[in-house]
Amino acid sequence: MERVVITGMGVVSPLGNSVGCLWDNILAGKLGFSSLSDRVRPDFSVKLAGIVNEFDPAKYFDKKEERRTSRFTQFAVTAALDAIEDAGTDFADIDPYRAGVICGVGIGDLELTTSETIKYHEKGPDRISVFYIPMTIGNMAAGTVAMKAAAVKNIHLNGDNLCTTTACSSATHAIGEAFRKIKDGYLDVCIAGGAESCLSEFALAGFNNMKALSRSDDPARCSIPFDLERNGFVMGEGSGMLVLERLDHALARGARIYAEIAGYGATGDAYHMTSPSPTGDAAAHAMKMAYTEAGLKAEDISYINAHGTSTHLNDLYETIAIKKALGDHAQKVVINSTKSMTGHLLGAAGGVEAIVTALSVKNDIVHRTVGYTTPDPECDLDYCVNGNREMTVKAALSNNLGFGGHNATICLKKV
Repeated sequence: MERVVITGMGVVSPLGNSVGCLWDNILAGKLGFSSLSDRVRPDFSVKLAGIVNEFDPAKYFDKKEERRTSRFTQFAVTAALDAIEDAGTDFADIDPYRAGVICGVGIGDLELTTSETIKYHEKGPDRISVFYIPMTIGNMAAGTVAMKAAAVKNIHLNGDNLCTTTACSSATHAIGEAFRKIKDGYLDVCIAGGAESCLSEFALAGFNNMKALSRSDDPARCSIPFDLERNGFVMGEGSGMLVLERLDHALARGARIYAEIAGYGATGDAYHMTSPSPTGDAAAHAMKMAYTEAGLKAEDISYINAHGTSTHLNDLYETIAIKKALGDHAQKVVINSTKSMTGHLLGAAGGVEAIVTALSVKNDIVHRTVGYTTPDPECDLDYCVNGNREMTVKAALSNNLGFGGHNATICLKKV
C-alpha cells in the first residue's frame, strides 16, 4: 500500500483566486458574500451569494475556447493547472496512464440549460447550440483539465479520468477516490477536487423554494453555521483542486508536502432526499472509517472542518454524528466551518475545504467560524468561535454531506 500526500493546490473562490489569497482572507475572517442584485429580479428573496470576482479565464483559454467552455470547467482547469504549477514538476518521469484526474461536479451548467431552453421554445430545436451538451455535462471539467494540461503544459494525464456527482460531497468523494487509486497502486499521481458555478436565478430559485437558502441581506449574518439563528446556506461558486502523489515519489523529487491524506470514509444515509439522517449514524461511520484507515484513534483527531452549512438540520445532525464518531473526545476536538466565509460551493466545497484543512495541518492554526454570536443548546461543541486557534494539528477530518444521503470524510495528517 502506498502513502499519499498533497504536493500542489490551486483554487478559485469567493475569497480569492490563489491559495495564498484564500488563506490570508480566511485567517483575516473576511466574508466572500456579494449582492445578487445584477443577477436576479428586484423582488427575488435571496440577496447574497459567494460570487467569484476578478476571475480571468484568459490565463488558460483563448477567446474562442472561453465562449465554448462553461464557467465551472474554466474554474476547474484554472485551479488544476495552478495546482500542477504549485507542485513544481511536469511528472515527465511518470507513465501518463498512471496519472489521472478526478473532479467532482454537483450540477453542471444550469444557466446554459436555462438560456437554451428559452431559445428552444422561442426559436425552435434547430437553434440549440451545438456546444450545449459538452458545455453542460459535469464530466467535462475532468476531461478538459487533462486536455488543457497537455496543450498548455505538455503534461500528460491519460489515466483514470472521472467525474463524481454526489451533490455537496462530490469533491470530497473525488479526493477520496483519487487517494484510494494511488494507495492501492493504480495511479502514481492524480489531480483531484471539485468545481461548481450555478448562480443563475433559475438555480437559486430551485434551492430557495426548498427553503434551503438564507434570505438575509446582512453579510455578517447570512452564513452562520451552528448559530441558533441560522436560517439557510449561502450559495457559492468556485473550484479547489489538489495534486495527490505517492509519498516516495514526492520525497525523491524534494517536493513540498502540505499534508498526508491517510484515510477516507464514504457512506450513505438511505434516509431522505435532502435531510441528513437525524441519527447521524452513517456520517459518524464515515468519520470512523477515515481515521481508522489512517491508523488513528478518536483522540488523535485535533480538528474537524465540518460540512457546517448553516441550515438547521445539517448543523444539528452533523453535531450528533461527530459525537457518535469521537465519543467523549468530541468535547475536546476543535471544529469550524469554512462556509461561514465562502458560502456553500456545492460540488466544489470539499475541494476548497480540503485545501483549508491541509493548510491548517501544515501551519498549526485553525480559523474561526465567523458570524457566530448566539449559541444553540443542541449544538454544544467547540466551533472555534472566539478567534483563530493556534494549536498543534496532528490530524484532521474534512466532512461533506450531500443531498441524497451521501457522506464523505477524508483524514489528513502531518507527514
